[in-house]
Amino acid sequence: MIKNKGSRFYSGDQPIIIVQGNRHPDRRQISARWLIGTVLTGMTSCTLMGIALFAALDGREQLATPPELLGQNEISSKTYNLKGNKGDRLLATRSRRNFDDKRKLELSIVQKIGGREVIRSQTFELVDMTLAEKHKQNFDYPKFDALNLFADAPTPAETTTQIYGSKIETEITLQTIDFPIIGAVFDDTDHLSAEEVEHVLKITELGLSNNATQIAALHYISPVQLQTYNSSFGFSDTLDVKIIQENVSVLVGYTNDAIVKNYSEDIIPFSRNESIAVALHRANYNGEDVIRISEVLKVLMGNDKLDAGNVLRLGIKSNQFGKDYIVRVSIYKGKKHYLSVALNDHNQYLQCKEPEMTPLLRTTLEGSAPVIRIPSDKLPTIYDAVFQSAMSYDMTQEMIKQLIRMLANDVDMQSRASSHDSLKVFYTLPDISDEKTDREILYVSANFSGTMRRYYRFQSSDGKLDYYDAEGKNSKQFLLRKPVPNGVFRSPFGARRHPILGYMRMHTGVDWAAARGSPILAAGDGEIVKAAWSRGYGYHTEIRHANGYVSSYSHQNAFAKGIQPGMKVRQGQVIGYVGSTGLSTGPHCHFEIIVNGTKVDPMRIRLPDDKSLKGKELEAFKHDRDRIDALMNKSLSQLS
Repeated sequence: MIKNKGSRFYSGDQPIIIVQGNRHPDRRQISARWLIGTVLTGMTSCTLMGIALFAALDGREQLATPPELLGQNEISSKTYNLKGNKGDRLLATRSRRNFDDKRKLELSIVQKIGGREVIRSQTFELVDMTLAEKHKQNFDYPKFDALNLFADAPTPAETTTQIYGSKIETEITLQTIDFPIIGAVFDDTDHLSAEEVEHVLKITELGLSNNATQIAALHYISPVQLQTYNSSFGFSDTLDVKIIQENVSVLVGYTNDAIVKNYSEDIIPFSRNESIAVALHRANYNGEDVIRISEVLKVLMGNDKLDAGNVLRLGIKSNQFGKDYIVRVSIYKGKKHYLSVALNDHNQYLQCKEPEMTPLLRTTLEGSAPVIRIPSDKLPTIYDAVFQSAMSYDMTQEMIKQLIRMLANDVDMQSRASSHDSLKVFYTLPDISDEKTDREILYVSANFSGTMRRYYRFQSSDGKLDYYDAEGKNSKQFLLRKPVPNGVFRSPFGARRHPILGYMRMHTGVDWAAARGSPILAAGDGEIVKAAWSRGYGYHTEIRHANGYVSSYSHQNAFAKGIQPGMKVRQGQVIGYVGSTGLSTGPHCHFEIIVNGTKVDPMRIRLPDDKSLKGKELEAFKHDRDRIDALMNKSLSQLS
């Protein structure tokens, strides 16, 4: 019998169908229970970690600045805000520019007038100028002329101003005279004998002792009774005891001048609507960090431009090689903080909170306009920069010319000024009731291309007023080796074949060729001893200088106006004009230097250092220099 008659059987490769549903899991399927559990676990973990980090940050988003090693003995000098909040900077912030750049000081001065010393109050002005500053107005001043730079030098004042140490409210006049000892009568009739002198000495010996406390502790002994004692008997007035101090701490003193030099701040005002990159370039900040800052601020602000009236605050840090880079940027709109970014340890600019207020920023936000710098590719010459900056501070043209004459010996006035060149000038202000309008420059501090120069006004014993450096040396040369400013060196000192006479002859000077009529300058201060025709020399001038030096100038076309024997001339004064008179083949100046009657080579002779102060004059100069330096340091500490 055949069972399951209706069943059919198929053969093939397909797997058997399991009716009960017991099969292996499919790898393509997702477990909803497992997925939900994993997501909830991750969210819970992230929430707990975020809460822990927020609690650790204490709600602050301030990025940590790179750590600096601070010695224990430097804390007192660098701490400037002991009452600051947690997180404030411990190190004082140094501003790149001083916005309080014009100050008036009331000081007491001493003037010598007619053999008397007058002590009175005088108003001074201290000006700190940035030569790369952009000025809103155009100034009218003479163009640079090297020939007239020293020609119109004013006559030095008969009196000089010296700063007096103490404050004087009223005017005091002092006159020093010799003590009148002639005619004085002294009573010399009363003479003491030797015994009386010895007796008085013994009586007063106890009162003249150096150790009154020790002798006062002894029993009283009559000095007269000392005669009965042995001469070897005596009292010691010193104690053989050495006092050693215990629990004493030695602290090192500091001044306010010890400030951080590798970190500073700068302020860039926006006088018009412009992009941040253009403003940074205008302030002479270039490089990769400027591009990165512009991009970061553009992302955070939505644009890269700021309106007029906004302020950009920069934190600048200098490395050991003197290279500056920006570590922090803050934007202020309407005198309020808007946005700040700072450089973190990974060299990334990230958003941070507002840095602490500084005097520099406070001065800017209160309305004192910061300096707007000229782009580096449009900087003027030093001559133009000095004139424009000085006139913007209401300095007279006579003062500016005197300032330029002072700097011309060390600085090329035709060279371009750099972006950080500056001048600090300290001078007197005339009284309103005084008809004298001259202002005396007492001190100048010049910074050109990173080189600092200081000039101090001082009157020497011979009555000459001049400016000296900190060591008492004058930048002026004793004698100029080139009396023709635009001359070309043609013939040296020594034997040569004369171009006219045709035979070998000693050439006792040097020839400076120039166009006919070019000015000839006096090589140094002195007195004209000759100004007349001198055969082969043509129109010839001789000037006698100090220490036996004489300079001569030949083949002149004409003498300058007023030049005659006996006249006093100063270095750089025009005394004549180039010509071709006498035995000459063309317009030139034959220049000679004669020392004690012997003609020497003007280009090789070693000139004396006559412009340096020595002896008592140097000591007096150092006293005045230290007084001015102390005044300048005090002014800077008050500004900081």
